[in-house]
This record gives sequence, C-alpha cells and structure tokens, in this order.
Amino acid sequence: VDLDTAKKELEEFIPHVRNISDSSIRKMAGRDLVRFKQFKKQGISVKFGRFSQKENNKIRKNVEEFLLITGIDSAEKLLFTSRYPEDKETINRLKAEHLFCEKLSEGIPRPWRLIYYRARKMFDPNNYKGRYTKEEKEKLKKYHALHGNDWKKISEMMSRSNLSVAMKYSEIKSAINYGPWSKEETQKLMRAVEEVIRKRTEVEDANSLSSSERSHRDLSIDREKLYQKLPWTEIEAKVGTRYWRQCKQKWTTILTNKMTKGQQLYRGTKGLQAKINLIKRLYEMKAEDANEVNWEELSNTIGDVPRAYVQAKFYKLKVSCVPFWQKKTFSEIIDYLFEEKLPELEEKL
Repeated sequence: VDLDTAKKELEEFIPHVRNISDSSIRKMAGRDLVRFKQFKKQGISVKFGRFSQKENNKIRKNVEEFLLITGIDSAEKLLFTSRYPEDKETINRLKAEHLFCEKLSEGIPRPWRLIYYRARKMFDPNNYKGRYTKEEKEKLKKYHALHGNDWKKISEMMSRSNLSVAMKYSEIKSAINYGPWSKEETQKLMRAVEEVIRKRTEVEDANSLSSSERSHRDLSIDREKLYQKLPWTEIEAKVGTRYWRQCKQKWTTILTNKMTKGQQLYRGTKGLQAKINLIKRLYEMKAEDANEVNWEELSNTIGDVPRAYVQAKFYKLKVSCVPFWQKKTFSEIIDYLFEEKLPELEEKL
C-alpha cells in the first residue's frame, strides 16, 4: 500500500494519523491495517487509553503461548532480546519464523506498538523494584549528567525499567518540596491551572466565536474542565517546587473544598454511609475493570465532588481493607468488599 492510501485507510481507525511520522505509518500499514479491518467486520472498534484487565490477561496468554511454540525460555528474553547478546540471533530467527507480531497482538483491538510497549512493561523484571534508595538517586543524577535522556542506557546501568528511571528523574531533577503547601505555592498552582484552562478555552472559542464575541466574553466553562485531562506536567513546570502528582492531588483537594463548601463528607457517620454506598454501587455495576466504571456518576455516592476524589477514596478503601489486593482482579476486589467489608460497615453505622 502506498503512503497516501495507507494514511487514508488508517484514518478511519486512527483520526490523528496525519500527525504520525511517515515511517510509523508504513509500519502500522503492515502490522495493523489488516487486523483493524477484521475487527471492524466483527463490530469491534480500535481502542486507546489504559489497558483493561481482560486485555492484560490476553497479552499474558499470547506471550505464554509464543514461548511454548518457540521454546524460548523466558518472557524477558523474548521482549528484551538485546539483554542476551549470545542468544539474540536465535531468538530473532524464532520470532520471524513464528510471526511474533501477529501472535502478540492476536485478539487485542489496539495498535501493535501499544500492545508491545504494554507487554514490555508487564514482563520487565526491572519494573517492580520498589522505592529508590538515596544511593540510587545519586547514581541516576550522575548517569543523566553523562548520558542525557538516553533512558535505555541508564535503565541497563541501574537495572530499572526505562519508564521507571525517566519518571524518577523528572521527580528529582529539581528541588521538590514534600512538606505542607505554602500559601505562595497554592496561589501558583491556582494561577497555573487557570492559565492552561484559559488557553484551552481560547483555542476552542477561536473555532466557534467571532473576535468581538471573544473580547466581550467572561471566562465561563463546564465544571468538568476543572479536573479532567489537565496537562499536569505543564502545570508542574509552572509551579516549580512540586511534582506533577502532588499538584494534581492538591488541586483535587482545593476543588473538593470549594464544591462541598468545606464540609467533611468522609468523616463519622457520613463517611461510613459514603463507603457503604460506594461499595454497593460498584458491586451493582458488575464492571470487570476500573476503566469500565463511570466515576463521574459515582461521585454522587459521596457528595458533589470531583471524580479524582472518589477514585482516591476507593483506592484507600481497597488498600486498607482487601488483603493481597495487588494479586486480585478488579471484580475480585469489589466482591471481597461487598461480601466481607460491607456487613462490618453496616453494623458499625
């Protein structure tokens, strides 16, 4: 398929395809186009965003089956072949002979590249090594001074995953404050959020309003835009003294206080009732994965609060109440809360 035809055909499945480089489009035309058309015939649309538990399980199954077929003895060898130079030639030959690309992506309606990255993240033994020690942080600073943003090289030197070292460096590259927020920091955060929302709204208005309408218009936005899909790395840079995740958590707290007029919605009997309602509603939804939950709708179980507040409360609930929650699926966690924790909360109430 020539490049223009490939772009045109892929655009049906990936609307932003014209922003992708030509070399990536050629690869997608080879790896994905036929798959996407087959999924379309089955009435299945191409997915983006977070992987569901079902998709993660399918990736595991595809990798395990490929290892059985080829006799390659570990997922690490299969997905991180460059770590095993003595076996590299044999592994690459087996991958080509047994159609690795097709086998890995089988049954998953996503671009192959995203499936491959997800598999690497899942099976990288360097990806789950806990907190960084002081010595590791100093090493990371030293290696970055020597090698810049070559995260692949740095990850090999530190025996951590690429993503882990890149994210940790973004966290420690400047003097991050971990104490209570000062008044000045809070004001910087609020100004930063206002700036990005105002800029986004002006771009949207440019497409729908005349210049005279824009100049006489007060900033009026949907409430959802105050907490959905904000560019937190940009906001982190504007605040300067806080990591992006801290900015997001602080902004959620500010919004929650404003929306609830400072009421303590998650304390005392109100808190018990909120937990009971949250568990019941999640159980009724019968969702297999957190991605399938409408968190916006669930916010009513606690009160008029942002979705991130509800998600944070659910996270705290599962961590504090569900033993070995990391090894359980989302539906198993909900079942445990409903069967074991709910009666206890109702009795306490």
